[in-house]
Amino acid sequence: MKPEALLHSRPEGLYCPPGNFFIDPVRPVERALITHAHADHARAGHAAVLATRETLDIMRLRYGGDFTKSKQVAELGERIDLGGVAVSFHPAGHVLGSAQIAVEAKGLRIVASGDYKRHPDATCTPFEPVTCDVFITEATFGLPVFVHPDPESEARRLAESLRQFPERAHIVGAYSLGKAQRLISLMRSVGHDAPILIHGALAKISRYYQGRGIKLGKLEPATVEGIAGTRGAGQIIVAPPSVLGDRWTRRFADPLSVFASGWMRIRQRARQRGVELPLILSDHGDWNELTRTIRETGASEVWVTHGREEAIVRWCAINGIAARPLHLVGYEDEAE
Repeated sequence: MKPEALLHSRPEGLYCPPGNFFIDPVRPVERALITHAHADHARAGHAAVLATRETLDIMRLRYGGDFTKSKQVAELGERIDLGGVAVSFHPAGHVLGSAQIAVEAKGLRIVASGDYKRHPDATCTPFEPVTCDVFITEATFGLPVFVHPDPESEARRLAESLRQFPERAHIVGAYSLGKAQRLISLMRSVGHDAPILIHGALAKISRYYQGRGIKLGKLEPATVEGIAGTRGAGQIIVAPPSVLGDRWTRRFADPLSVFASGWMRIRQRARQRGVELPLILSDHGDWNELTRTIRETGASEVWVTHGREEAIVRWCAINGIAARPLHLVGYEDEAE
């Protein structure tokens, strides 16, 4: 069987003809297998959804109980037969519940990574490489310039800024699913025990993380009725990146803008957003992680999607691995 007969790109997303299902489709379909609950990969409106328990739960929190007509839990490592195709879910290390999806038929195995990272993260199950014939890798940070620092070192930079500027509220822009909870967990790991204030957009998902046993410490609402202009001095306020520079931040004491993202490696991006303290913290693999993972899968062919495809394709060619860009549409990297 040729790989394209098992999985290929269609306008709706990655399609498996023999199993009649899509992986992370961007349009409503009859059967969708979802790698993780970020909105660009997990959309409402599919007739049936197969995903990990956490991904299904977070989709329900985001979209309501009627986000799909039928849902099925995929346990990590479990083999499920779909029309003669064996599918299995494996840890991706991206956010809580994230998984790679292995698709296997007639001796051919393709693994769709979704989004993944290899750096330590106490808020989700660590990535596990899966041997395969074809590996579909993301390439959000698929350039050699992107080498992420140790996450705890970035957390300590934020803690040091709090000590240096105790009169200022440190407002950290962090994506509401995964990045925000990881940042909070990291701050706890470096000894920051004080309550952390969170924007309302983070509340439901953060409670869910805590309900799944993720230790985030004491969290409090960022906004309190009748208090404005003085709240948050010497404290961390975690909020969606979209609020940085917004009127919402003016209610806090001399707000200091912080942004947690792999894109903070590029100083111009930090300056453009008016970020005073850029934290290089990513939920995607950096160049070394991407190339290491490709080697560890043992894949003889690599398909590269949503990111810097050209550099990864070139690296594969130099290392004797067949590779090509997949050109899937509808996936974002700016929220990172």
